[in-house]
Amino acid sequence: MLKILHRIINITGKYKTRIRASYITAFLKGIMMKLPLILSFICISLFMSGEMDSEKCIILGICVFAGVVLEAVFEHISNVLQSATGYMGFADMRLRLGDHLRKLPMGYFTEGNIGNISSVLATDMVFIEENCMGVLSELVSFMISQGLMVIMMFVMDLRLGFLSLVIVGVFVLIGNLMLRTSVRHSVIKQEASESLTEEVLDFAEGIGIIKSYNMLGEKSKRLSCEFTKSCKESIDFEVAYGPWARALYLAFGIGTAAVLALSAYLYSTGSISDVYMVGMSLFLFDMFVAIKSYYGQMARLTVTKASLDRIEEVFAAEELPDEGKSVFDPAGGDISEIEYDDVTFGYTDKDVLKNISFKVDAGDMTALVGPSGGGKSTIASLLARFWDVKSGRILVGGKDIRDVSLGSLMDKVSMVFQRVYLFQDTVYNNIAIGRPDATKEEVYEAARKARCYDFIMQLPDGFDTVIGEGGASLSGGEKQRISIARCILKDSPIVILDEATASVDADNERAIQEAISELCKNKTLLVIAHRLKTIKDADQILVVADGNIIERGDHASLMSSNGTYAHMVSLQQG
Repeated sequence: MLKILHRIINITGKYKTRIRASYITAFLKGIMMKLPLILSFICISLFMSGEMDSEKCIILGICVFAGVVLEAVFEHISNVLQSATGYMGFADMRLRLGDHLRKLPMGYFTEGNIGNISSVLATDMVFIEENCMGVLSELVSFMISQGLMVIMMFVMDLRLGFLSLVIVGVFVLIGNLMLRTSVRHSVIKQEASESLTEEVLDFAEGIGIIKSYNMLGEKSKRLSCEFTKSCKESIDFEVAYGPWARALYLAFGIGTAAVLALSAYLYSTGSISDVYMVGMSLFLFDMFVAIKSYYGQMARLTVTKASLDRIEEVFAAEELPDEGKSVFDPAGGDISEIEYDDVTFGYTDKDVLKNISFKVDAGDMTALVGPSGGGKSTIASLLARFWDVKSGRILVGGKDIRDVSLGSLMDKVSMVFQRVYLFQDTVYNNIAIGRPDATKEEVYEAARKARCYDFIMQLPDGFDTVIGEGGASLSGGEKQRISIARCILKDSPIVILDEATASVDADNERAIQEAISELCKNKTLLVIAHRLKTIKDADQILVVADGNIIERGDHASLMSSNGTYAHMVSLQQG
């Protein structure tokens, strides 16, 4: 339990001092919780001894009132120090997670981790901040209160004190066994929750395909199975937790009865006075309430352990190194010159690129062609440092891209993907992502050059129109032109094109080609081509297959060599 509390405190970062400060108010609150009982015992003692008078009665009444008020004050301070701090701490944690995800290699997001990230954000963090942060100081209060009650028993009689200590030990033993069971089942429960999240995301993202192939029944069945599995694991958790909870309540009843029986025996033998027997009756039913309440929080804290494990697992994912201190110096060489020097790369142990070497002069266009899965997209992605090379190096402007910061590198590179993603925001903001400090007129001019200004002005609110997530409310060609507009606005010297016209109709293709022409003026181009007619004028064409460059040259020389490229062109023409 203490380890879990320590981990919760550690993840709150700079706010951990405030949470630890709440322990002081929790300690004072724990004392104030038992103060009315202690004062009641003193009051009864004075009455039974005949020493009570109006002055003492007033003083005791004031003390009880002050204790109740102070308990409320200390509880309020604890809530401010821990609950509010918890929300602030997890707000910072979400920002840290966003920054962490930004620095991870793209491979992390293609290895089935999207559901895990969604569960961490939507389930684990929310559960901890809403269910656990508010009970940290309460647990301290419970421990303090239980300690005071045991001390009171020792004050009354050593035998009562030792019996109370033994009963508390039994509570601790049962509680620890309950903790082990709960931890084991909470891990399974949270894994089922993650699996359910992944299935829901998969169902939502693929609903178009599911409907078109009339697979609603099959996919709905899989989704229903995940819901059933999640429900079963939640019930199994409660079933495993229930017997230990009942054992705690049984220990509470037996312990209370044992203390009462021993008190009655000691009173009958004259070992304790009438006053102590009355005081014992006063304390009896509050004797073990604190420790029972302490372990009553066990279930949520064991789920918290599983949540903490998953949060820490995401944060433990290895980031791409970003320790480069070098900067691009236009005066020292052309910053748009690209060179791949003996580059080898593999997503796993198997290499997908093998000893790739080529150079792209400033202002030139190099096209990558070849069969699917040959490594074209990987070559382009390595230039943007979506991953790091296994061996060799990639140079931009004569500098190894690992020696410059990621931010500095990405300022020099723009990418237009075949699959465009637009954010659920205004059209204006989706374009302005390219350069957030751009003026409104610069954004409008980029839209004109990208041939999307006219259709944007026909939208209900023009540039202020909010488009659906992923650009769902726009056609593929319209989304593509908006993505080109943001690249034009960015005005980077290097442009990577992943066949931007491969999946659009003829009318949009013409507009997109015009937009790309505007984007590519005076730029160094690395083009992934599927339609070979678009790269006839390339300065250099690289044919990539099985992770190797098997042919290189311009269109004319490759056609005359009658190799793989010439065969691909003849197939497309046919």
